Amino acid sequence: MDDKKKGLERSVSDSESAIAEQEDTIATVTSDIKALEKGIVALDKSVAEATEQRKEEHSDAQELMASDSAAKELLGFAKNRLNKFYSPKLYKAPPKRELSEEERLTLNNGGTLAPTAAPGGIAGTGVEVFVQQKDAPAPPPEAVGAYKKKGEESTGVIAMIDLLVKDLDKEMTESQTEEKNAQADYEQMMNDAAEKRAGDSKALIEKGSAKAQVEGDLQNSKAGKASAGKELMATLQVIQALHGECDWLLQYFDVRKEARAAEIDSLTNAKAVLSGADFSLVQTRSFLQRRF
Repeated sequence: MDDKKKGLERSVSDSESAIAEQEDTIATVTSDIKALEKGIVALDKSVAEATEQRKEEHSDAQELMASDSAAKELLGFAKNRLNKFYSPKLYKAPPKRELSEEERLTLNNGGTLAPTAAPGGIAGTGVEVFVQQKDAPAPPPEAVGAYKKKGEESTGVIAMIDLLVKDLDKEMTESQTEEKNAQADYEQMMNDAAEKRAGDSKALIEKGSAKAQVEGDLQNSKAGKASAGKELMATLQVIQALHGECDWLLQYFDVRKEARAAEIDSLTNAKAVLSGADFSLVQTRSFLQRRF
């Protein structure tokens, strides 16, 4: 019975240790799950912010390319007009008007065509978009000094236009390079974010499954502890009852021994009487046996 008691006590102690360990594991896994969920939310937010920023950067780059292209076109138009005045050989005339079949028939029959509408855009150049740069250089000061010839004036103005076009080309090239690099960085970030999110989502599922498993083990450990505790209590009650009986037997052992001896003497005398022996001698012998 004592061995059973010790075994049950050991089982209860083991269950308590298992419960404590399982509760610590659940707390750790729960913390890990919260951290993963928080990380996924932060990652999604950073992806959304990066996507919005990339859209803005791409829009700015497109606007810059459009404005620089318009500026180049306008400068080319101005340079061509200057060449018409200063260097006619370098002037490029606008392409001749392409006549439709109806217009050709009208001219052949002696009719006249409707006047061609003047080009729109900036100063009638046909250039529709132009955004003045914030850091545009100030206009050069008026030349003061000796009279410059017609060719010298044209060379200086055209050279300045060529310099402006070169600056625009450089800015457009840099913008294209920056846009390409920014797009590559964004795509790499999206790939890394997708991989991390997939890994975190997988870890989140695994952590959730592990938590559920440990929670099941915890319930089993608590049930096992409760069952062993009940059995231990029953065993202790049995042991207590047995100890009570043993204590009673020990307490009244001498009394029961004398009573048993008296019973034996009585039976012996009764047997002797029935056999015809002298009862007084039997009593004397019985007295002597009890006394010594």
